[in-house]
Amino acid sequence: MKAIGIILAGGNNKMMKELSNKRAIAAMPMAGSYRSVDFALSNMSNSHIKKVAVMTQYNARSLNQHLSSSKWWDFGRKQGGLFVLTPTMSADNGFWYRGTADCLYQNLDYLKSSHEPYVVIASGDGIYKMDYNKVLEYHIEKKADITVVVKKLDKGEDASRFGVVSLDDDGRITNFEEKPISTNCNTVSTGVYVIRRRQLIELIEKAASEDRYDFVQDILVRYKNVKKIYGYKLDTYWSNISTVDAYYKTNMDFLKKDVRDYFFKEYPDVYTKVDDFPPAKYNYGAEVKNSLVACGCIVNGKVENSIVFKKAYIGNNCTIKNSIVLNDVYIGDNSYIENCIVESHNTIRANSKFVGENGEIKIVIEQTSRYDA
Repeated sequence: MKAIGIILAGGNNKMMKELSNKRAIAAMPMAGSYRSVDFALSNMSNSHIKKVAVMTQYNARSLNQHLSSSKWWDFGRKQGGLFVLTPTMSADNGFWYRGTADCLYQNLDYLKSSHEPYVVIASGDGIYKMDYNKVLEYHIEKKADITVVVKKLDKGEDASRFGVVSLDDDGRITNFEEKPISTNCNTVSTGVYVIRRRQLIELIEKAASEDRYDFVQDILVRYKNVKKIYGYKLDTYWSNISTVDAYYKTNMDFLKKDVRDYFFKEYPDVYTKVDDFPPAKYNYGAEVKNSLVACGCIVNGKVENSIVFKKAYIGNNCTIKNSIVLNDVYIGDNSYIENCIVESHNTIRANSKFVGENGEIKIVIEQTSRYDA
């Protein structure tokens, strides 16, 4: 494909609460064995984009470890490859990324040293499958300056946490409003953009000269009546996990057979870093219903409508219901957990009870001495 890829994975927001205290949102565990960033990386690889940069910043240790080898997404090449770009202090610049446009500006060398005519920009917190070639074909057909992948939300979904767009009959974006307080429109930006590389460099340099740092507000919204910005409609599954409720709901979607089959049984595949753990072990007394249990787990109790990530231990007479148990969690005997997200590397003491009530998802973080020196 005649494009390079950029995945914006440096951001954070308070809507993820304690879940983002130890990791970037793009590194959030998904569907038992994956990370959020895997979906964008897999889309890049499956679209035959050979050169991809992941731009990280906030709490990037976990994300950097996950990206330590490019072979899992087939980017281990002599030409191209996977690049992890972090903020760099220099004689000319002493700032961390001040926004998405500033993030691109501080890495202009990556854009200028490339030869491909187009750039595909994606966020690291979107869960979807997409062939970016189709977006590029649409972009060229419409002779667009920028193409934004848009999604029509289901009735009742909250559009106010996204960029909301209006399109004319030809698909051109006539209005772009970033995270409005209220809106009647339910077509939103997915955070995926296609733009000509030289034009992106020009727009980013102009924004930087005017002390403008946000790609959406200072380029898409500002130029909506000046540049030809088109919307490419995505009609398959898409979700953004930037809030606790959205993260919980998206994981729970993978308990639905149609969603699971779409991502893991239909071509193309979703790739991730592989750990050499043994298969999950179910001891006498274990009972599992409608759940995903990852490799390395040992289950002695009851797991229902839940997702259990790698290396978790579920004790005797435990009940895990409508919950997400993240990596390397030890749950002691006779514990009851319902409507919760249990943070990774936790030890839940025996006879504990945690229940999320009134429709809220409870985040369980137990302070223990398990990993103390």
